[in-house]
Amino acid sequence: MSALPQPIPTMTEAEYLEFERASEIKHEYLHGEVLAMAGASESHNLIIANLITAMKNQLRGHSCKVYPSDMRVKIDARTYTYPDIMVVCGDAKLADNVFDTLLNPMVIIEVLSSSTEAYDRGEKFRNYRKLASLKEYILVSQDSHHIDHYMLQDNGMWSFTDAEGPDATIELSSISCTLALTDVYEQVTFAENDG
Repeated sequence: MSALPQPIPTMTEAEYLEFERASEIKHEYLHGEVLAMAGASESHNLIIANLITAMKNQLRGHSCKVYPSDMRVKIDARTYTYPDIMVVCGDAKLADNVFDTLLNPMVIIEVLSSSTEAYDRGEKFRNYRKLASLKEYILVSQDSHHIDHYMLQDNGMWSFTDAEGPDATIELSSISCTLALTDVYEQVTFAENDG
């Protein structure tokens, strides 16, 4: 999302879910606080559409599903978020019979903005690492051709790589996808030319 959420009064998990399912706008639930999510820029939306298209094309015929930002993820009883994109391979585990809260994403992608970048890199990533299913975390700049890639290693440590420039690519090993930055940033106009 394009702006860091602003808190409204603390709710229980049940109160949050009832409130959220009746709301016309999205709210994250962080440590018991309910945070309204702001709208996204044109670049943010184009990048998400391009990422979903690129992954869907490569995952056809596989058991993997790509979910956009309307699907919520439950991290624990006090933390629910809306990643920009999630991928699940195999059976999706859902929190209840309303089918709107995912429990087992393998890949999470966030498109960065100036107002949320510190949160996405810091607290949000710490929360996501609590998910036993998570194998890869991707942070996509919307200001230049740049993607940061975190991957869980067999020893439990997270490795970091990045890709920069329009001709670069990045491998999402857990889902056998390659993201070409020229495709990720198709039709996206940057404020300054990054080459």
